[in-house]
Amino acid sequence: MATTTTATADAAASAQFQNSDVLPIHQSSTYHPQVTMAKPPHDGLRFWQFMVSGSVAGMVEHMAMFPVDTIKTQMQAMGSCPMKSASISQAVRSILKSEGPAGLYRGIAAMGLGAGPAHAVYFSVYETCKKALSGGKENNPLAHAASGVFATVASDAVFTPMDMVKQRLQLNSSPYRGVLDCVKRVLREEGIGAFYASYKTTVVMNAPYTAVHFAIYEAAKRALMEVSPASVSDERWVVHATAGAAAGASAAALTTPLDVVKTQLQCQGVCGCDRFVTGSIRDVLRTIAEKDGYRGLMRGWLPRMLFHAPAAAICWSTYESAKGFFEDVNDGEHNGNVQ
Repeated sequence: MATTTTATADAAASAQFQNSDVLPIHQSSTYHPQVTMAKPPHDGLRFWQFMVSGSVAGMVEHMAMFPVDTIKTQMQAMGSCPMKSASISQAVRSILKSEGPAGLYRGIAAMGLGAGPAHAVYFSVYETCKKALSGGKENNPLAHAASGVFATVASDAVFTPMDMVKQRLQLNSSPYRGVLDCVKRVLREEGIGAFYASYKTTVVMNAPYTAVHFAIYEAAKRALMEVSPASVSDERWVVHATAGAAAGASAAALTTPLDVVKTQLQCQGVCGCDRFVTGSIRDVLRTIAEKDGYRGLMRGWLPRMLFHAPAAAICWSTYESAKGFFEDVNDGEHNGNVQ
C-alpha cells in the first residue's frame, strides 16, 4: 500500500512539472542578458564621449581667453626683444586704435577650428593612456605625467597649423582677410611646411608643461575630494576648477625657463638680442644664466601664471562637466536596460 501511494505521488508531481502553468522560470533566460550588460569602461564613458567632452572644453577655454591671447601676441610682436617688450596697456591701445573691440577677436575662427579637434585628441589620448599606464591605481603621478606627454605630442600635430594661422591673423594690420585667405596664401607662397615650422619647438615646450599639469591636477583633485567627501557631488565643478587653476599656475611657473628659452630663440639676432651658435636648449640656458643670472630664467613667470591659471580652470571644469553629463546619460541607458 505504501508503494502504491508513493508511485501515485510521483506521478502527480511529474504531471505538475509537465504543466506549462508551473514553468515560468524559463522566462529568466530572456532577462539574464539585460541584467549582465556591462557599462562602458573607464569612468563609464565611451571613447567618442571623451573626444566630445575634450572638444567642448577646448573651444570654451580658448574662446573665453582669446582676447588675452590676442594681447599677448600683440605684446610679442610689438617688442622685438624680450628685454624691451611692449606693455599690456600699449598692446590694448594699439588694438583698439586700429581695429576697435573687434580686433581682440580677430582670428577666433582659426582658434575654433583648431582647438576643438586638437582638444578632442588631447583628452581622449590622455584618458586612454592613463587607463593603460596606471595599472588600475588612481594615485599614479608618473602614469598621469606620461599620459599628458603622449596627449601633447598627438594634439599639437593637430593644433599647430591652425595656431600658426591664428597668430598671423592676430597681428596688427594683418595682410590676411580671413582663415581661408591665410591658408591659401601660405600654401602658395611658403608651402605646407610653414604650417609645421614650430611643431618641434611647441612639443619641447608643451611636453614638460603638460606632464607637470596633469600630475598636479590629478593630485589636487584627489586632495580636494578627500577634504569634504560628503559635498563632492554638490561642489564638483568647484573642485575641478580649483584643481585646474592650481595645475595651470604651477605648470606655467615650473616651465617658465623653457618659455624664456623659446622666446630667446625666436628673437635671437633682433634688437641686440644674443644670437646662439648651436640653438640648443642647453646653450641658451647657459648663456642666460651667465648674462642675467638664474633669475633671468624666470623672467615673465607672473603673467604666464595669470594666463594659464584661469584657462586651465575653465578647461577642466568644462571637461569634467561634460564627462558628468555623459556619465548620467550612460547610467540612464544602463538602468533602462536592466529594467
